Parts: sequence; C-alpha cells; structure tokens
Amino acid sequence: MSSLHKRWPALFLAALFLFLCGCGGSRKPAGADPPVYSPPRVLVPEFSFSKSPDSLPLLLDLSKTDNGYLAAKNNSADKKVNLQLASLETQPYSYFLSPGELAFIPFTEGNGEYILTCYLQASSDRYAALYSQNLDVKVKNEFYPFLYPNQYVNFTPESKACKTALSMMEENTPDTQALEQIYNLVVDNVKYDTHKAETVPAGYLPDIDETLRTGEGICFDYAALMAAMLRARDIPCRLQIGYAGTTRHAWIDVYLRSAGWINKAIQYDGNVWSRLDPTFDSNPSDKEEIRAFIGDGTNYTVQFTR
Repeated sequence: MSSLHKRWPALFLAALFLFLCGCGGSRKPAGADPPVYSPPRVLVPEFSFSKSPDSLPLLLDLSKTDNGYLAAKNNSADKKVNLQLASLETQPYSYFLSPGELAFIPFTEGNGEYILTCYLQASSDRYAALYSQNLDVKVKNEFYPFLYPNQYVNFTPESKACKTALSMMEENTPDTQALEQIYNLVVDNVKYDTHKAETVPAGYLPDIDETLRTGEGICFDYAALMAAMLRARDIPCRLQIGYAGTTRHAWIDVYLRSAGWINKAIQYDGNVWSRLDPTFDSNPSDKEEIRAFIGDGTNYTVQFTR
C-alpha cells in the first residue's frame, strides 16, 4: 500500500472558498436565505417529551420538525436504541443511542415524507422493532438542518470550539473571511492521528472540544469541528460521509451568501481554482501527489449527510 493510500483515512475535504464574482460555486436557490442573527449565535434545539409514544424505552419529541430536527432520548437502563430515518429518496440513516443518551436527529433532505423506525437492542448485535411512524416534514427554513447541532455535529453555546469561533473575529466579519480564518485555525492546530485512524471503534462519534484540546484527529474529527465552528457563526454547513475512491471519508460543504452551496473544497488564488484539504496543509508531505488524486472532486461519493 502506498504512503498516499495509507493516509486516505485522514482526508477531510474542507471548504475554503474566496469568492470571485461569476466564478465557481453553485447557484443560490431562489427565494431562500439562511436566517440572519446579530450578533451571530449558536442555535439551541428545544425539546419536550410530553407526547412520546406510550410504554416505550424511548422518548421522542416531534414538535420541532419545522426547525429541521427531532429529539430522542434512550430511556432504557441498559440497552441501546437504534433510530432509522429515511426519506422517499434516500436509504435509512442509522443513529445509535446509548442508555440515557439524548440526541437530535436532522431532516437533512428538507421538506417531504420520512419514515422513522425505532429498534431496541435484543443482544449485542441484534435489535427488535419498537415503533414506526410516517412523518410529513415542512421545515421553516431549508438551512436549519445545517445550522442546529445533531448527534454527529454535537455542540452547545458552552462548547469551547463555538466560543472560539465567535470570539476570534469581529461580529460583522463576512462569511468568506470567517470561513478562511476557521480553516486556518484548524490547519494550524490539528494534526492527523494515525494511531486513532487504525484503532477507531465502530460507531465512533467526534468530540469537537476534545479535538480542539488535543490538537489531533481523523477526517471525521476535522469535519465535525469545522462544521460546528461554522454553524456557530450562522454559516450553514453539511457534514458529508461517504468515500474517497474506495476509502471511507468525511468532509464538508459550506453555504456562502455570495455564492450559494460550495461543494467539496474550492480555493481561488487569483488565477487558478484548486482543491485543498486542511489535513494536507498540517501534514504537507506528498501534497502534490494527493492534490493530483483529488483533482476535480469526482473521486468523492456521498452516502449520508449530517
């Protein structure tokens, strides 16, 4: 296996986009804009379990689907719960909740019909069906699922990463500059953890403040940390999970008000568009070989969006 392929679990295709009018990016959707808060603020999900299904070891709150999420809590003392959420166009997304765990599950496909199915752990790797419901979701703002926290991009106003994102620049900093500064902070302070990549357990979820504190992580950690910091500044961000070639990978897409959704990583140096990865910048060996592999981004395949 080449040194390049050994490093592919590290890949996190971040978005660093310096917008030049008329160049690159995706078109801004008509009649839809992210909410504007002054000053920027960390959105906090609301929940109440007063209308949960009766007699289940699972608590659900479906009252905030118009904000782009549902709340779930595993009320079992010793068993895991598996929630699967699928739209008519997508395969089910699985979310595992440990005993007592509270999680927020996003409706990443926006408006439409979803099927929510819940399972209770019967043995170490077997689950029994608990509950199923069809949901007709109408989200007030299509960007809410990519601004609120969820189980994969987990943060609060007290998260150090969010406080850092809010304090490191002026309130009215343009989103392009905010994106660049957050990108540089991650590049300068987080290094790829080879040992963690080789030993990461199944079902691993990032801890953004742990990544920031230790200065180490894998591609999933890079993606979750940058997504949380960008969302803290009201910049919509999609955490994408899929493959780079044949290797599991995580990266982000970012929405800029001047350009729309920027898919994968785009950087403009004044002359040439190129793709960039913060892991490469913090671990610069073989950068040209890796950049050649990234190319135009067609090696990347999305499975799930969080």
